[in-house]
Amino acid sequence: MLCYIHIQTQQSFNTKNTNMGEIWGVIGSKLASILFMWAMVQRYCPHQIHALIEKFSQKLANFFYPYVEVKFFEYIGDYYRTNEAFTFIEYYLQSKPTNQAKKLRGESLRKSLVLKMDESQEFHDEFEGINVVWSLRKIVPNTKSVSFYPADEKRYYLLTFHRGNRDLVSETYLNHVLEQGKDIGLSKRQRKLYTNCTSGDSDMRGKWSHVIFDHPSSFETIAMDGKKKKEIVDDLVTFSKGKDYYARIGKPWKRGYLLYGPPGTGKSSLVAAIANFLKYDIYDIELTNVKTNAELRKLLIGITSKSVVVIEDIDCSVDLTGQRKTDSENGNEKDEGNDENEKDDKSKVVAASMIQLKAEANRNKTSQVTLSGLLNFIDGIWSASTGERLIIFTTNYVEKLDKALIRRGRMDMHIELSYCCFDGFKMLAMNYMSVETHPLFDTVRGLLEETNITPADVAENLMPKVANEDVETSLERLIRALRSSMEEAKKKAEKTEESTGGLEDNKTLLQEEIDNGKS
Repeated sequence: MLCYIHIQTQQSFNTKNTNMGEIWGVIGSKLASILFMWAMVQRYCPHQIHALIEKFSQKLANFFYPYVEVKFFEYIGDYYRTNEAFTFIEYYLQSKPTNQAKKLRGESLRKSLVLKMDESQEFHDEFEGINVVWSLRKIVPNTKSVSFYPADEKRYYLLTFHRGNRDLVSETYLNHVLEQGKDIGLSKRQRKLYTNCTSGDSDMRGKWSHVIFDHPSSFETIAMDGKKKKEIVDDLVTFSKGKDYYARIGKPWKRGYLLYGPPGTGKSSLVAAIANFLKYDIYDIELTNVKTNAELRKLLIGITSKSVVVIEDIDCSVDLTGQRKTDSENGNEKDEGNDENEKDDKSKVVAASMIQLKAEANRNKTSQVTLSGLLNFIDGIWSASTGERLIIFTTNYVEKLDKALIRRGRMDMHIELSYCCFDGFKMLAMNYMSVETHPLFDTVRGLLEETNITPADVAENLMPKVANEDVETSLERLIRALRSSMEEAKKKAEKTEESTGGLEDNKTLLQEEIDNGKS
């Protein structure tokens, strides 16, 4: 058939009076005839004939294009989980000379400029005598909605090589690329701070967006008791080297930390110091932006290994208290006091009104995350999807949290961050004034033992207020702040004592009146 078309076309070309319109008309009619005949073959020929034709067409395609293509997408699965192979390939290609590509992307990495391959650019790599080609591609979804999150665009690395090198590429070369990329990434990777997306688009729910994490906090600069600091560091080191141990005891490779204490005691700084010490990424979850337990689970699936999962001020994020007892009919919260039978109709009406108000409040809640959903997030079956993960809760009021949420096994280590001690002060003095000792240190020590002040307040007083401020001026300002805090504490205690004394006097008078009445 192809020969027939070729002959007819040649004859048409050789005709003296032929013009371009007639040539295209001949080609079009012949192609239409082929398509018609192919449709008839597909409709009426047996399945065996179809298989033979497909096999022949495949051989013909392989003859003209003897190459194999492999795609490595940036995100995999319905939950858009990060594909570590994509990341390792990116690090590997960054380590190679970039003189082949004409279009590059420049990014800042640890105060140095890094050039990356741009879309549709090719990189030729050689390995044990074979040549392969890498290129970065992108699939843009056909949608009119506007969004700024990377999960909308499906980026992938395309590897192209000759089919004769399939075994060497799949068994040796790719392992070489992934191992090299992993080693490079561990030493040079730019760590990230993730947060859950808050887009109104429902498709973006349960996905992560990120910025570069470049927080300077470290255990060398954080103001904390030296003994407690060493305890935390030792625990982190043990955890980071515990892969085989956790596998042997049959537990997921994760650990929970509960940081609690008054505001300004350095809970967020400690989180940053932990991430910097372990060289982990941070996933900061805003629970008020999580609609359902299913969305929370979707976020969990998207968290990679070597990560610190943080929920700050968990006592203020969503209402996780009092959810254990619910009304069996409508699932609304129910107080323990409602278990008792009401004694009169008036109290029953009041109780019914309270239940109705609580039901309305529940319907209007932004987040429907429950205590059960959060517990499953911490140590349920889904929590074992990725290893080497720290989960950290911070709170100012630990007594408000449900006991099941902070029990050992979920929050393995409870770390109280209290008011500034003298060791913490010395660390802050070194950080802010670069001094290890001063005659006024003894005065500061005595005042710190008698009053409560947060490390944040100490740091604010030590920070120079004018250029070239001397050390003595900063320390005197701190001493005045400590004495002022001590006086306020004494006045508050006196008012409390007076109030308590007044109550006792009223109680005595009331008792005397009762006794006189009885007499």
